[in-house]
Amino acid sequence: MGRVSTSHQPLRGVPAPADSGAPVLQPPRMGRWALDVAFLWKAVLTLGLVLLYYCFSIGITFYNKWLTKSFHFPLFMTMLHLAVIFLFSALSRALVQCSSHRARVVLSWADYLRRVAPTALATALDVGLSNWSFLYVTVSLYTMTKSSAVLFILIFSLIFKLEELRAALVLVVLLIAGGLFMFTYKSTQFNMEGFALVLGASFIGGIRWTLTQMLLQKAELGLQNPIDTMFHLQPLMFLGLFPLFAVFEGLHLSTSEKIFRFQDTGLLLRVLGSLFFGGILAFGLGFSEFLLVSRTSSLTLSIAGIFKEVCTLLLAAHLLGDQISLLNWLGFALCVSGISLHVALKALHSRGDGGPKALKGLGSSPDLELLLRSSQREEGDNEEEEYFVAQGQQ
Repeated sequence: MGRVSTSHQPLRGVPAPADSGAPVLQPPRMGRWALDVAFLWKAVLTLGLVLLYYCFSIGITFYNKWLTKSFHFPLFMTMLHLAVIFLFSALSRALVQCSSHRARVVLSWADYLRRVAPTALATALDVGLSNWSFLYVTVSLYTMTKSSAVLFILIFSLIFKLEELRAALVLVVLLIAGGLFMFTYKSTQFNMEGFALVLGASFIGGIRWTLTQMLLQKAELGLQNPIDTMFHLQPLMFLGLFPLFAVFEGLHLSTSEKIFRFQDTGLLLRVLGSLFFGGILAFGLGFSEFLLVSRTSSLTLSIAGIFKEVCTLLLAAHLLGDQISLLNWLGFALCVSGISLHVALKALHSRGDGGPKALKGLGSSPDLELLLRSSQREEGDNEEEEYFVAQGQQ
C-alpha cells in the first residue's frame, strides 16, 4: 500500500478551525464595476420596458382618435378589438400550457355568469364609451377626464370598504376634482356630449376596477394571471356591448359601404386591417403593463403612468393642435398632484404594512389596476413569467 499523508490541508471553501493557524477563506466580493454594470443593466431594462409601455398606451390613444375620424363606428371597432384580444389571449394560454405542461384554469358556467359577468359588463361599457367619445372630444380632454377615474375608484373603494377613509384621501379627491374643473372651465374645444361620455366611462371605470379587485381577491377562481383574466372577460364583454352597438350603430353599419355594402375590396381590407391593428395595440398595452410591473414594481408603473399623461397632452398640443390654456394646464397640474399624492400614500402605506407592493400600488391610469393587483400573485409562478418575458423580448 502506498504511503498515506497525515498532513491536514484545509478544504477549499470550508473555514479552517480557529486554532489551526490556517488562513480563513473569505467569500468572493463583487467588484464595484460589477455592481455598476448590474445597476446599468437594470436601468436600461426598466427604461426599455417603460418606453414599450408608452408606445402601446400613447399609441392606441392617438390611433383610435385617428381611426374614428374616418370610421364612425367606435362600438363596432371596440367589439373587433375584444375579439382580437380574446384570440391572442387564447393563443398565449395554449403556448404557456404546452411549455409548462399545466392545464390553465377554466371557470364553471355558474362562476362565470355570477362572478365574472358584472366585471365584464362594467369593463365593456368603460371601454366602449371611452372609444365612443373620440368622435367628439380632443385627445387632451379625453386624457384629462379619464385621469379622474382614480377619483371614482376611491369613492367606490370606500363604499365597498376596500379603503379606509382618511384625511389624505379627501385631499386627493379635492385635488383631482378641482383640477378637472379647472381643465374644462372655458375650454375652447369643449364638447359637452363627448365630455359626458368620457366622464360616464370614468364613473363606470370606478365600478369596473372595484369589481375587478373583488374578483381577483377570490383566489379560488384562479384568475390571478392577466392572460387568464382577459381570456374569460372578452366573450362577456363582447356580448355586453352588442346591444349598445345594435341600437346605435347596427343599422348605419349595415348600410355602410366601408363594411357590408362595400364596392371596393381593397378599401374593405384596409378598414379591417386598421381595426385588427388596433386590437393588436390593445393586447400589447396589457402585455407591456404586465412585463413592466413583473420586472420592476407597481410603483415604477404608477410613476410612469403619471409622466405618460404629461407626454400625451404635450403630443396632443404639438401634433393635433389641441388648444390648452394656462388655466387648463394649471388644472392638469392640480389633478396630477392629486394622483401623485395618492401614489405616494399607497407606497408609504404598503411599506408601513409590509404588504405586497403589487397589491398596494394604484397607478395614475386606472387601466393598470388589474395588472398591479395580479402581478403579486404571479411571483410564485416563475415558469410562466419567464416564458412570457422571453416571448415579449423576441
